[in-house]
This record gives sequence, structure tokens and C-alpha cells, in this order.
Amino acid sequence: MPTLRSNADDLIGLIAAMDRRRVLREILQFRGRFRLDFTPAFLAAQTLEQLRHILLSAKLQDRRGH
Repeated sequence: MPTLRSNADDLIGLIAAMDRRRVLREILQFRGRFRLDFTPAFLAAQTLEQLRHILLSAKLQDRRGH
């Protein structure tokens, strides 16, 4: 049975392999228990690593509620 840690590690690997366009699409289309409300200007100013961190944080936080 997969552990929460292995699931998080899988998610980290998946997001790390995404390019900027894919990460932005995932952030903009995120449909979790809460809403992400970033302006296009804010997102455009972020590095790819910062965008990946935003996406990972959102997905991990959303999982905590399930």
C-alpha cells in the first residue's frame, strides 16, 4: 500500500518534470477545496521553480483535507 510520503514523492517528481507552460496551466486550472487567485502579472514574474512550488503546495494542501 502506498504511503503518504511515497505519494508526495511521486507528485514532486511529476511537477519537477513539467515545463513552465504546463505548470502555469495546472495552476490556472487548479480545482481544489480552495481557489488559487493569482494575477497573470504575478505569475509571469515568478521563476519556474517558484511556480512549481506554488503548484506543489496547493496540491499537497488540497490532499490534507481528504
